[in-house]
Amino acid sequence: MADTASDFLLQRLTQWGVKRVYGYPGDGINGIMGAFERAQDKLEFIQTRHEEMAAFMACAHAKYTGEVGVCVATSGPGAIHLLNGLYDAKGDRQPVVAIVGQAARSAIGGHYQQEVDLTSLFKDVASEYVYMASSPVQIRHLVDRAMRIAKSQRAVTCIIVPKDVQDLPAVPNPPHLHNTIHSGVDFCFPRVLPADADLRRAADVLNAGERVAMLIGFGAQNAVDETIEVAERLGAGVAKALLGKFVLPDDLPFVTGQIGLLGTRPSADMMNECDTLLMVGTTFPYAEFLPKEGKARGVQIDIDPRMLGIRYPTEVNLVGDAGETLRVLLPLLERKTERAWRSKIESGIGDWWKLMADRALESADPLNPERVFYELSPRLPDNCIISGDAGTATNWFARYLKMRPGMKSSLSGSLATMGSAVPYAVAAKFAYPQRVSIAVTGDGAMQMNGLNVLITVKKYWQRWADPRLIFLVLNNRELSQVSWEMRVAGEPKFSESQDLPDFPYAEYADSIGLKGIRVSRPEDVGPAWEEALHADRPVVYEAYTDPNVATLPPHISLEEARAFMSTVLKGDPDEGGIIKQSVKQMLAGILPHKPDHDAS
Repeated sequence: MADTASDFLLQRLTQWGVKRVYGYPGDGINGIMGAFERAQDKLEFIQTRHEEMAAFMACAHAKYTGEVGVCVATSGPGAIHLLNGLYDAKGDRQPVVAIVGQAARSAIGGHYQQEVDLTSLFKDVASEYVYMASSPVQIRHLVDRAMRIAKSQRAVTCIIVPKDVQDLPAVPNPPHLHNTIHSGVDFCFPRVLPADADLRRAADVLNAGERVAMLIGFGAQNAVDETIEVAERLGAGVAKALLGKFVLPDDLPFVTGQIGLLGTRPSADMMNECDTLLMVGTTFPYAEFLPKEGKARGVQIDIDPRMLGIRYPTEVNLVGDAGETLRVLLPLLERKTERAWRSKIESGIGDWWKLMADRALESADPLNPERVFYELSPRLPDNCIISGDAGTATNWFARYLKMRPGMKSSLSGSLATMGSAVPYAVAAKFAYPQRVSIAVTGDGAMQMNGLNVLITVKKYWQRWADPRLIFLVLNNRELSQVSWEMRVAGEPKFSESQDLPDFPYAEYADSIGLKGIRVSRPEDVGPAWEEALHADRPVVYEAYTDPNVATLPPHISLEEARAFMSTVLKGDPDEGGIIKQSVKQMLAGILPHKPDHDAS
């Protein structure tokens, strides 16, 4: 049969280098699904259990590979389901193209079955580009522009294809006439550098500083060597926003780790005491964890001028690629001979890791969640990929897992949505089937969507070169991150909203042909990780943990302490457990440690 508009749509995607599309079928995209069947040798269609998961996977693909992620959904409800995952991509400025069906052109405007005003629906999330094809002649330039804009602007774009247009004859070459568009396939990133005068101004600020701190994010991922050299020359410590956790290895003595509520004490101390701040490739949002305004001078580097000077009043804002900009900045920077500031940072980092070890080895009822991550960290395989979620699991992921060169990690950063870890980890496995992929999540997110994603794993895992895909689930029977946020705000835990059903996650994995491992005793944590990391199939590692182990911030303010005591006085349903575990954590860094003295 002759090629249809849907056939040409997929052909054009492959010309742009797309190898895989995540989605879920529906009669609003039957024409496109038929084209996928005919293009199986060139383009892989991955059937997810829900369109939201398709969008999450497309976003994760973009984050882990640097390529454009693509997802597809039917009209109406399918298109609506994409939105959360697409907003995840928009928030973290990732290139994703969404292709959605629509009612036939003749029915649009008639309140037809599953008809939704999709152009209006996607106008915010795909604000850079969203258009509907009213003719097969448009397919070529709609795909070209959606792909090029997604790549160049690091944005979400959307193509809407009515169901009748999908089945019309393809028009790969529009007629050479007025009112036609003749687009092409290609995009090359430009070399973006600041002006020499601005580089000089930035160098003057950094050279004048005596206590320089650096904060890096995802945008510094291609500037590893340059970041290390700048830190060495300035005698600076380097903190990492969570999306940039993988950028620098944690064994470097000047890397202070994460910043923020789930950050480290060395990062907090450095930000409180520095006199100069250099921010590279980050949009870390929380001003309270940055230097107080007026206490430090600032320089920021970002490829997107819209993101400059909005987190801290930096006096020099450099528009440029992180690696390119740092390379031309380096010759202008003077090596600081006074290293007392650096020595103080390194000493604090050493003390912090000792404190983390003490906290992890404290007992809990039945199991300390910190112990689970503490035991995993030294066992992480080379080049593994770690996906986080939104919840207490991500606190421990941020603090305990030490990244090494070659590893990757990500999560939902700006949107911070629950339910990203499991689809992210699956997308990582499709992109890198030879690497170990690990998701760290909680029971809330697992019940929200993770259990269904495991069915996708069952469908596809045997095609992967290395079958190791591990889902760590902290089963604490509670939405504990929100519980602790309520307590810090002075509100006791509301059991009706916070308590979760106790679900057998490991047994569920076994029931669908995966491997389930359940751990509730501290002495079993390490051996269970060994078993999971040497399994011959994907694993659900269920850790039956204590929800009352507090996710303490690096420093507790007087206001937070008052609010916490107010919660106890109001009568929190778990007040005995939270007091006991909080005291243990606070004393862990003070008293000599006896590991697991009440664990058994």
